[in-house]
This record gives sequence, structure tokens and C-alpha cells, in this order.
Amino acid sequence: MRKTSEKIKIFRNLFAGLTDVFGTYSPETGRAWQVKEPVTNNTILAHLKGERPYGVYLLCGDRTRAIAVDFDDLDPIPPMEFVNTAQHYRLPAYIETSKSKGFHVWIFFTEKGVKALKARVVVKHILEEIEYPQVEIFPKQNYLGNGASFGNFLNAPLFAGLVPLGKTVFIDPHTLDPYPNQWVFLESVERVEEQVLDEIIEVNNLSVPQNQSKPLQRVSRHGGGDLNRYSLPICAQKMLQNGVSQYQRVSCFRLAVHLKRIGLPFELTVSALMTWAQKNQPINGKGVITEGEIIEQIKCAFNKDYRGFGCDSEAVVAFCHSDCPIHKRK
Repeated sequence: MRKTSEKIKIFRNLFAGLTDVFGTYSPETGRAWQVKEPVTNNTILAHLKGERPYGVYLLCGDRTRAIAVDFDDLDPIPPMEFVNTAQHYRLPAYIETSKSKGFHVWIFFTEKGVKALKARVVVKHILEEIEYPQVEIFPKQNYLGNGASFGNFLNAPLFAGLVPLGKTVFIDPHTLDPYPNQWVFLESVERVEEQVLDEIIEVNNLSVPQNQSKPLQRVSRHGGGDLNRYSLPICAQKMLQNGVSQYQRVSCFRLAVHLKRIGLPFELTVSALMTWAQKNQPINGKGVITEGEIIEQIKCAFNKDYRGFGCDSEAVVAFCHSDCPIHKRK
């Protein structure tokens, strides 16, 4: 039997999205609302225990780690047709019974995610092939921008309050029976690389609309053009690659400023710095920076338009490099 911590890890790896906000609803009234709180292990645990439903905002910037099709009907034939057609395109798809009626069909991508625009184009193509073009797709947008800060949340599977009723569980597409061990099933799902989507788009000559998000601008320490917004300074690259042994909070803040500058959205910055923290080797018996501390530092970095590179900070000096254009200007 898997430990609770293992189940939470499996769940978060698959149903990943925005990390600073989630959706929920009242099981009694059905009223849904947004919760502007960090998505923590306790958030997921409350969902798995049936205490508070968790809805995931799948769209992170212009990328997603999963896409779901919402068949709002009790007829199982359409989702089964979708699974079969997706399999033809080498896209493993999985059916979940929704909380009220109908089914969700999920396709999962690798941890780095894929362009949501590409995933949506491919899924729309499959829905047109099976003659159900009107079915809703989550995420509903290609990217966050032009006033869309969050997108739309989708209720996640395995809400304990509904599992005994055969709802929010994954089912065998051949028998329509729930998998006897949902966690064994979840560990077995296949994830799709973005290259597979590219091949489907190319072979089928699918039209991919241009992303209308604002182009990234060039910036430097003084608003000039030595470092472009697509690059990180050498110090930040070294810190991210090797981790740090001291000044974890300051380092986290400085890295968050840089990641924001190159256009990384909040939720992906959290993901990047959670990975970075695992590389840290604190000295003097100190522990590794926690998830809560990371989110706190990122919020500080994102709350204002910081332009400084922190070159004089003790946390940064150790990673300074003579090839850095900022270093050369000193």
C-alpha cells in the first residue's frame, strides 16, 4: 500500500498547473469559486480525503502538462471513440468519470509541458474527426494574456467524497469499470512529448494560429541592450545549475527576478526554483529552503518591476564571472 506522501507526489506530477491559485466547489450546492492560495501538499491531501475539492488551472503561461476533453453526457461512446482515434495518432488518452455526469478524457505530457496551442489544435482535430467539435477542451485558452490571468479550472479526479459512487475515477475504456487500483493505474500512464504533436500537425497539415501574446522586449541593468530578455546572466545560470550553499532566500529572490525578466510566468518560476532548491547544499547545519519560503520570495520578486541585477549582493558575488557584460561595465 502506498504512503500518503507517495500518492500526493503521483497526483501532483500528473495534475499540475498554476501553483498560486486553485478552484473548488461546494459538494452540497455545487457553487464553484476560486481560491487564491498556494497549492500545497495539504491542498491535495484535503482533496484526496474528501474535505475540500481541488480544481486545477492547467494553463501555465502558454504551456500545459495535460489536456482534458469534457464530454458532458452520460453516453460513453463519444469518449471511447476519442480514445481510439487518439491512439491512432500515438496519443494515449484516459477516461475519467466526472463529478456529476459525463466523462473527462485526459492526455498527459512530459514534465516540461507542451505548447497549449499545439495540444488544443490536435485535440480539436480529433474531435472533428469523431464529429463532436462542440465538446469543451481544458485549457480553454492557448495562452494567458490580454486580461486572462488564470484561465479556467477543471475539477481534478479522485475526490474522496465521490470515489465510492464511481465518480471522479479512471475507467477501463473496454469495460467501463473503474480500475481496481487507481494509483497503480496513474503510475502506468504514458506521457507525450511535444514532438508527437508537431508530427501530427505536420502530417495532417493542421492550421496553427499565431500566438498573439506580446513580444518579449530587450532590457539590461540600465534599460539598455547588453543582455536580452531571452537570456539569464552568467551568475544566475551558475546558481540554477549548481545550487547554493548559503543565502538561499536572497538567491531565490534574485533568481525569481531574473526568471520574471525573461518572461517566465509565476507558476513556472515556482516549478523551476523548487527544482533548484533540491540542488542546494546548505552549510552550518541549515535546512534546504522550503516550498513556502520559495513562494514568498517569488511573490516579492513579482510584486514590483525590479531592474537591478543584484551584482553587489553577497549571494551573487560568489557567482560573478568576468565574461558577464554587466561585470565588464563596472
